[in-house]
Amino acid sequence: MPEVIFNGPAGRLEGRYQPSKEKSAPIAIILHPHPQFGGTMNNQIVYQLFYMFQKRGFTTLRFNFRSIGRSQGEFDHGAGELSDAASALDWVQSLHPDSKSCWVAGYSFGAWIGMQLLMRRPEIEGFMSIAPQPNIYDFSFLAPCPSSGLIINGDSDKVAPEKDVNGLVEKLKTQKGILITHKIVEGANHFFNGQVDTLMGECEDYLDRRLVGELVPEPAAKRIR
Repeated sequence: MPEVIFNGPAGRLEGRYQPSKEKSAPIAIILHPHPQFGGTMNNQIVYQLFYMFQKRGFTTLRFNFRSIGRSQGEFDHGAGELSDAASALDWVQSLHPDSKSCWVAGYSFGAWIGMQLLMRRPEIEGFMSIAPQPNIYDFSFLAPCPSSGLIINGDSDKVAPEKDVNGLVEKLKTQKGILITHKIVEGANHFFNGQVDTLMGECEDYLDRRLVGELVPEPAAKRIR
């Protein structure tokens, strides 16, 4: 997969990019965990997500947030990292103007950035939030959440406790017009140690079902005049 360097808001950003053979293929962008706690685009879960989308014909990008690897800039507590993600999506879209839709998948800190990106970009039609941390990050911006997606976490996660993730899911599930799918990996911690295959199996199943038109909200019933 080609190594790429593209311009971000705080300097160059380093990524790995795999274009689809189809001009109009959807785009997938994968966002890594917290830069100050060892998160990089080479994280095993980030890599597996990248490969999952690539295998299904998406044009796929993962990249290092500012200050990581060969990406320039300093850590910016989320605001700058969101700008990085928006620039990354702009860059891919500039190369693939015929692509009309996009997915975003984020893990941990990347899940928080991904959900914010979702609010800004109407072309994002699906998301995967893996081990989001509503106990640490404010998700109240999801008002309303514009797209259907998957939230998945482990029931032994001490970093993002299950009760907090459940609270976020319940809040999102009250919204009309979208369908939130929530999966729990039994025995998994925040890093899915020994459970990455199970996690990826759930993600693959969700994506495959979405790609054939399942797991979308019921259309609103027409009112009889």
